[in-house]
Amino acid sequence: MVEGARKFAQFRLIILNGKAYVDKYRESLQTRDVYTVWGILQLLQWYPGRLPDLDLMFETGDRPVIRSKDYRAPNAGPPPLFRYCSDWASLDIVFPDWSFWGWVETNIRPWRHLSKDIREANKRIKWEERVPLAYWKGNPQVHKSRQDLMRCNVTHQHNWNTLLYMQDWLKEMNEGYKSSKLEDQCTHRYKIYIEGWAWSVSEKYILACNSPTLYVTPKFHDFFNRGMVPLQHYWPIRDNNKCKSLKFAVEWGNNHTAKAKAIGEAGSHYILEDTKMENVYDYMFHLMNEYAKLLKFKPFVPETAIELCPEIMACPVNVWRKFLEDSLEETPNDVPPCTLPPPYDPQVLKAFVEDKVRSTKQVEMWENEYWDKQNIQKQ
Repeated sequence: MVEGARKFAQFRLIILNGKAYVDKYRESLQTRDVYTVWGILQLLQWYPGRLPDLDLMFETGDRPVIRSKDYRAPNAGPPPLFRYCSDWASLDIVFPDWSFWGWVETNIRPWRHLSKDIREANKRIKWEERVPLAYWKGNPQVHKSRQDLMRCNVTHQHNWNTLLYMQDWLKEMNEGYKSSKLEDQCTHRYKIYIEGWAWSVSEKYILACNSPTLYVTPKFHDFFNRGMVPLQHYWPIRDNNKCKSLKFAVEWGNNHTAKAKAIGEAGSHYILEDTKMENVYDYMFHLMNEYAKLLKFKPFVPETAIELCPEIMACPVNVWRKFLEDSLEETPNDVPPCTLPPPYDPQVLKAFVEDKVRSTKQVEMWENEYWDKQNIQKQ
């Protein structure tokens, strides 16, 4: 089954006797593989000697590829493939993305440091004093849903309560990323999250701003967002009617400031506290331990694999080195991993999902009533 995932994977990772080895099959986009492997090395530094022997395949692309419908037959044996996101029709195993240890191509610092910067930036402007509109900045060219979002920008003809900006990464790179610092983008009362070609790395940075996240209905999930609840951690936005949905969200928030502010603070707490690096490492630790329990063979190191060493990876004198050093875990954690709770009771999980659906439908009902009232007033 593990070998069956090779045709999709960029690399194979083996942990044997506390040491990590990688067998690279094909190139990844940018340095995704480098920082993903680096993150796993930091886990070994964080919890030395605690990870079991294991053998896994990793795909660093954007979209899931192990489709559930292809493995419905008895004993079909879906290949276990690790990646950054999945969806409800896929079996890919979700793992923290590379940017938790830095995204060198866009000058985004490792999460441990950047999250502190954003936390401090949140204190600069009180929520009530922020621009009372919804803000988004990104690349709209990666998917038609984002192109559709750009129709919702404020114009002379329409006031959709949004300020939307196209991010030109080439220009930013040439100008030293002066206008793209994430800690400087917590200046509006509302932030918009929308997926690109798949889930977006921007999710955690948007949620961290202490402003309610207007969350356009997602198709994909990463390792943490399934625990988020609408009206508690974010405000749901319809994907098929974005402009009206966004306008109503801002109107509602500006008329219910205490409730809107509470949603922003809860979403920010979720990402800054519940998803801090200590908890990210614990998620990785338990995921890899539970995965290793399923292996029915003794992992071995392929002849073409190389041993990974933090000192060697961080040796090159280039921009990579700074990001690698910034995310280096120099000493082991003196606290053991959290205790893995028992699996959810099916009825409890069912009720949790139903509550999320109910909250979303509640927002949609409010939205419909708002626009019905607007139409009556026009008549």
